Amino acid sequence: MHRPRRTRPFKAMLLSGLVVPLSLLAATVPVQPTLAATGATSANPHNPLAGRQWGVYQGRGSQAWQPYVDATGHRKQLLAKIALRPKAKWFGAWVSAADIGDRVRAYIESSTGGDPDVLVQMTVFRMKPWEHKACRRLPTDAERASYKRWTDNFAKAIGDAHVALILQPDGPFALCAPHHSKAPSHLIRYSARTYGALPNTSVYIGAGAADWLRDDPARAARILVPAGVSGVRGFALNGTHYDSTRREIRFGTAVVKELARRGISGKHFVINTSSNGRPFAGYTYDGKSFDNARVCTTRDEHRCVTLGIPPTANVTDRDWGLSRKDRARAARHVDGYLWFGRPWLYMQADPFVMKRALAVARTTPY
Repeated sequence: MHRPRRTRPFKAMLLSGLVVPLSLLAATVPVQPTLAATGATSANPHNPLAGRQWGVYQGRGSQAWQPYVDATGHRKQLLAKIALRPKAKWFGAWVSAADIGDRVRAYIESSTGGDPDVLVQMTVFRMKPWEHKACRRLPTDAERASYKRWTDNFAKAIGDAHVALILQPDGPFALCAPHHSKAPSHLIRYSARTYGALPNTSVYIGAGAADWLRDDPARAARILVPAGVSGVRGFALNGTHYDSTRREIRFGTAVVKELARRGISGKHFVINTSSNGRPFAGYTYDGKSFDNARVCTTRDEHRCVTLGIPPTANVTDRDWGLSRKDRARAARHVDGYLWFGRPWLYMQADPFVMKRALAVARTTPY
């Protein structure tokens, strides 16, 4: 499918999976525990996201953190459902190559509290041009050199930290490069190789979403293969969409099989569940702006945006409402349900919108 046009560019506890100061936990009613079980399944015994704490970034760069700190009472309880959960902060060209190393190191320090065993999550959105601009022109020689320099500095800052890295969301834009050029894909492949060579970084390349690709795993493979999926852990789905977790599990499983058919076996994937508590397919959305889609206003509404399954590596929990077959698919292929979408922000990008944040926190079924 053609993705609905954006009206502006993308910029960018009680839970065993969280690292949060006790003083902050004492300031609010605790979020219901959803990350208590994070062990790898026997079908996916080497899941790199399982069996360790997931860190929570506690800085202004999360956009939801300071509003939570400043809030009181019931508002603080609601914002805790966003602020106290592990999320993947987005990094892109708005941070210079000279500054990106310091930004990443500070982010890792805040997210882990200095504990080297804690998992950090981040999203890299560095390609330029990207989105609809990527359909009109290719990156210049200067942009390609800048991309690689930025990537090298980012990787150096990660070092041996334990990281789950979502690489270049909105992957289908690679398919619209002028003259069917693979130049954007090959730059992503450079990043995939660079990050994938780090000792404790698990890379998941953005492959769009089932609804965006009309459930066609071959199209996903055309994104992933030239982008270097053979050398990384796998791929990421549903990053800026609101499709159901069930459908993404089935689609991702089909993509894994399609990659294996092409000689690339053993791949896994992660699913963004930050925005799909009441899922709907993108091509059925009839509102003004898909990226700023209507949020749910009551718990009884459907086909609107609200928080989905909380971040976890426990992908087979019966509380998620999956069928037996879908739990089996998830156990074998899905490393985690992550939050690398940001429905509490304007256009999923910037700035933080209190009304949206309170609405998605109040109406989530989880």
